[in-house]
Amino acid sequence: MSKKRLGALVGEIDMSAFQKRDGNPGTTSTRPATGVGMVMGAISGKGDLERKLTETQENLDHANQRLSEYDGAELVRKLDPATIRRSRWANRDELNFVGANWEAFKAEIGSAGGNVEPIKVRRVFYGKTPPSEPPEAGGKAFEIVYGHRRHQACLELGLPVSAMVVDTMEDRALFAEMDRENRERQNLSAWEQGRMYNHALSEGLFPSIRRLAEELGVNLSNAARSCKLAQLPEDVVRAFPSPLVIQVRWAKPLSDALQSDPDGMLERARALQAERDKLTPAEVIDRLLNQPAKDPKPAIPIHARGQTAASLRIGPKGRAVVEFEAGALDPARHDALVQLISDFLSAS
Repeated sequence: MSKKRLGALVGEIDMSAFQKRDGNPGTTSTRPATGVGMVMGAISGKGDLERKLTETQENLDHANQRLSEYDGAELVRKLDPATIRRSRWANRDELNFVGANWEAFKAEIGSAGGNVEPIKVRRVFYGKTPPSEPPEAGGKAFEIVYGHRRHQACLELGLPVSAMVVDTMEDRALFAEMDRENRERQNLSAWEQGRMYNHALSEGLFPSIRRLAEELGVNLSNAARSCKLAQLPEDVVRAFPSPLVIQVRWAKPLSDALQSDPDGMLERARALQAERDKLTPAEVIDRLLNQPAKDPKPAIPIHARGQTAASLRIGPKGRAVVEFEAGALDPARHDALVQLISDFLSAS
C-alpha cells in the first residue's frame, strides 16, 4: 500500500471507537496496544463495512430487478360480475345474449365453473380516490375493457368472473384493445362494428375514419362500409331477421338505393317487417333493392315402378332436399335408406 493511500485511510478513521470505556468498572479496553494496531484495525473495520454496504446494494439491486419484472403487470382476480359495468364504448349488442348459440356458450362457461380466459377491466375511480370494495349502493367498481360475453354469462350464471385488473387506462387504449380482442376471438357483426366506429368518431376519439383504421390496424374500406351500415334508417334495419346478419358488402347497394329511391326503399322495408322471420337475409336484400324474384330450379322427379315416387329439389344455396310422395317410403326401410345415402355420399 502506498504512503499516499495509507494517509488517506488514516485521515478517514473515526478514533472514538478506540477510546477506553469510562465509568464501567471491570471492563476491558478494546483499544489496540500500539498505534500501528489502531490504524490496521480501523482499516480492517472500514473494509468490512464496505463489503457489507456492497452486499446490501447488490441485494437491493436484485430486489428492484425482480420488482421491475412485474411493472405494468395485470393482476388476475375473481370478481363479482355485479360490480362490473359496460363501458361507454361497449360494442356488443344485447342480441348477442339470446338464442341457441348464446345458451350453448353460457353452458360451456357453466361447465367450466367460470370463464377460463380472463376478461379485462379497468377500475372506476370516483373523484381522486378508488371506491371502497364492495362499492357503494348502485355503484360499480370496475368497467369492462373487453370480454362482454364472458362477463354476461357469469352474471347470468351467478359465477365469479376471472378478470385482469388495471388501475388506469385511457379511452383510446380501451377502444383499441376491445376492437383487437373481438377480431381475434369472435368478430362483431358488420352492423355492430359500424356502430362502434361511428360512436368513436362522433365522440372525437379519432379525428377521422382513416386515422381510426390506421390506429386499429383495420381495412379502411371495410371500416367505412361498416359505418354506412350502422347509419341505415331503423326501418331498413328492422326489415332483416336481425341486424347482426346484415353483411358489409350490402352497404353500398343499400346506400345507393336510399339515395335514388328513399321513399320506395322505406316503403318496402316497412312491408318486409311483418314477414322478416320467414325470409332469409338474401331474400330481404333482394326485396329491399327491388330485385326480380329468382326463379327456383324445378324439382327433379324420381321414378319407381313407373310412377313418380320422390323428387329432388336444389335450393338457391345448393341445399338439396329429397321429398317422397305419400306412401312411397315404407317406415320399416328408413334405416336402410339412411345407410344407402351414407354409402352413396362416402363413395363420392
